[in-house]
Amino acid sequence: MNRKLFRPTLTEVKEPHTNANASPARSHTSGPQPHKKPAPPEQTHAENFYWIKQMQARTPVVVVLTDGETLHGTVEWYDRDCIKLTRYGSPNLLIYKKIVKYVYKDGEEAAMGGVNGQ
Repeated sequence: MNRKLFRPTLTEVKEPHTNANASPARSHTSGPQPHKKPAPPEQTHAENFYWIKQMQARTPVVVVLTDGETLHGTVEWYDRDCIKLTRYGSPNLLIYKKIVKYVYKDGEEAAMGGVNGQ
């Protein structure tokens, strides 16, 4: 059984059809469009996954603020704008996420050779 692939030639694609019955609104691009890759999701929930994992494991973390101050403790809860840091021997803090520069697990500093490479 012979099957023939119906594919227009290059000249048919380049030249618009001049059929008298064809409407001017239809263009040669009205055929099947190539499949586009879908846009990535707006929310990946990676941040939520990170905070939940740290809360459940009660992981000691270091929170570095934008002014350079470091805070040690565990994350008790979080929401869209804040985290609650439970500290040892100091008052607990409610910290706005917008003033947090970065967060890392407490003890990684020693494992990486210290902040100054000592």
